[in-house]
Amino acid sequence: MIERIETGQRMSKIVKHNGVAYLCGQVGEGATAADQTRDCLSSVEALLTKAGSSREQMLQAVIWLADMADFAEMNAVWDAWVPEGHAPARACGEAKLARAELKVEIIVTAAC
Repeated sequence: MIERIETGQRMSKIVKHNGVAYLCGQVGEGATAADQTRDCLSSVEALLTKAGSSREQMLQAVIWLADMADFAEMNAVWDAWVPEGHAPARACGEAKLARAELKVEIIVTAAC
């Protein structure tokens, strides 16, 4: 069974299937990559909770940065947020994001 949560015409914020929660990409507010990362991760955590999951159950994260020069700044926030011993498989790359002011987008998949 597929369960879609907070579904609109374009996308669902969460799709659950066979014990896995797929979250839509999260972006954040703020002037710096660190601010946006903190805001993204707050949204990710809220969606994980809504999906019946948690940071400890993350399977994979894909992180897009508008500029790889922000890699260390984003990682400082990420490393403090991920519970020790529960780091997911992760990829990080540079991409043009949906709006010029965006610096970070994070996409998470988790067991639920």
